[in-house]
Amino acid sequence: MKKIALFILLFSISLFAGVKDLDIESFEKIKREGVPVIDIRTPQEWRETGVIEGSHTIMFFDRSGRYDLKSFLERLSALGIDKNRPFVLVCRSASRTKMVGDFLADKMGYKKVFELEGGILNWKRHNKPLVPPK
Repeated sequence: MKKIALFILLFSISLFAGVKDLDIESFEKIKREGVPVIDIRTPQEWRETGVIEGSHTIMFFDRSGRYDLKSFLERLSALGIDKNRPFVLVCRSASRTKMVGDFLADKMGYKKVFELEGGILNWKRHNKPLVPPK
């Protein structure tokens, strides 16, 4: 029954363009189902706060605001993420994930891009665990 509910959630959300927000409860649910979590913050941010357990650390913007789209997409691909596989983006407050997620969905054709609403700050406000980055 849980898998059917997840399928319906992912299918219905994929009908709309852009990145989709997930509240804490929805995020935890699809994370438990094995949907990959990509933390796009900088290495310094990962070290300062820790990361969500099981997340993959793939920086998008460096501290100067520059990015390497080709490298980012190659690292997603290396995780088995293609344009049809759902994944969740995480950043500090969800501002970068909104920008990156909308770009990936609207310009690059990724169909199931999610973001953790409020980012790591929201996760911490809910007293959720963080672990040191690997």
